[in-house]
Amino acid sequence: MGTSIPGPSAAPTATRHLHITGRVQGVGYRYHMAQEARRLGVAGWVRNRSGGSVEALVHGPVADVEALITWAHHGPPLAWVAGVVVSESPEAAPVGTGFEPRETE
Repeated sequence: MGTSIPGPSAAPTATRHLHITGRVQGVGYRYHMAQEARRLGVAGWVRNRSGGSVEALVHGPVADVEALITWAHHGPPLAWVAGVVVSESPEAAPVGTGFEPRETE
């Protein structure tokens, strides 16, 4: 019997929930976040909240998720971000394979 040589392991992944406050609605925040997430190759969604904030669920390689979180702290040119609260989400969180803007909740 031969021994099995493990193949290259995939990069570790992370799933994070973001709650973004400030002037983040009416400035294209969702559109720009989706564009940046697709550029980075992360999956998930972003939506406006009825109270004026933005919420997102992001999944992908740790470095790419962290890059999107860094982007979230400043957002698009017309946004003014007061804060970003990041919390861990279970790896099994349903995020799909792409990144999509969702309707306001």
